[in-house]
Amino acid sequence: MGRADTHLHTHFSGFSQLGSLMKFPESVISPEMQVDKMRSLGYDVMAITDHDETAGAFKGAEYAKKFDDIDFIVGEEVTTADGEIIGLFLNEKVPMGLSVEETVDIIRSQDGIVIAPHPFSFHVPGLQEKILELDIDGFETINGGHPDRYSNMFAKEVMDAYPGRWAEMAGSDAHSVYTSGTCWTEFEGTTADDFRRSILNRTTRAVGKAAPPFGQVQWSAEVVMGGQRLLLDKLKGRLVVEEGDQLAAKIESISRLKAGTGLIAGSAYLFPPITCLAATLSLIYLSIGSRKMTKKKGGRLNGIDEIIRGVDSRNSADGKKPVLQGRDVHPKSAS
Repeated sequence: MGRADTHLHTHFSGFSQLGSLMKFPESVISPEMQVDKMRSLGYDVMAITDHDETAGAFKGAEYAKKFDDIDFIVGEEVTTADGEIIGLFLNEKVPMGLSVEETVDIIRSQDGIVIAPHPFSFHVPGLQEKILELDIDGFETINGGHPDRYSNMFAKEVMDAYPGRWAEMAGSDAHSVYTSGTCWTEFEGTTADDFRRSILNRTTRAVGKAAPPFGQVQWSAEVVMGGQRLLLDKLKGRLVVEEGDQLAAKIESISRLKAGTGLIAGSAYLFPPITCLAATLSLIYLSIGSRKMTKKKGGRLNGIDEIIRGVDSRNSADGKKPVLQGRDVHPKSAS
């Protein structure tokens, strides 16, 4: 069985915003570092799926050509008006901000594979029940960035309730090499073509678990230190902005005063009590959220079953197969 991780990020993913004032990098590692990490772990297939950008993925694909022990897939985690969705086997960037239906159509126009990341997350933009009526090939039942006790568990229960309807996926969602390798998708074969075929045939299997909280703390410290290096380069006038590098472009656009302020704020975060406090508060938030969501699980599963029955009933009335996702819509790709 082959192993694939098709949810990986680099510094081309840009930055996130916490509240109205604080911005921080999504990642500060290079595409080459992600390729090297996947090779060191013995993976057969990988994809870089930066937020709303494919420049890093194409750069990683070019670097991966040097090696014969890993296949590389160009991907993108696209921000839609309805939540995030991943396109794999892409030829060009998919624009952000469109409806998820329009986004899926664009991915399909490139003969791409459509995967829903962290679909039932309560703390990042998942598509939620929207996936039930979309033309997707699979969704993550294990997302490495979700150590909470609800999101992955609920996704697995939905997947198991409707066997053969979607491909089961796992992606590390690694924004750092510290959080790579804790989960992966197993598939029949070892190549990217084998992986694609396994998705369309619904024979993939999600393996592993979410990254431990300490890995997330390491990532947060890494992005702060990496951000500080970029701010310092900005102040020294030697910041390099590659095409598609949203993070470096943003830093280059800010004033020297803001850059200096960011350096001071980053240094304060790296002071151990503050880092530990941030990690503790995050764990408390996830624990409270998981308990709240778990209490609603039974009713939510019943609601999902009603939606599935409605979708299949409408499709049957239209003379279509009950299951419309992936392989049934694109039978030629499954051969």
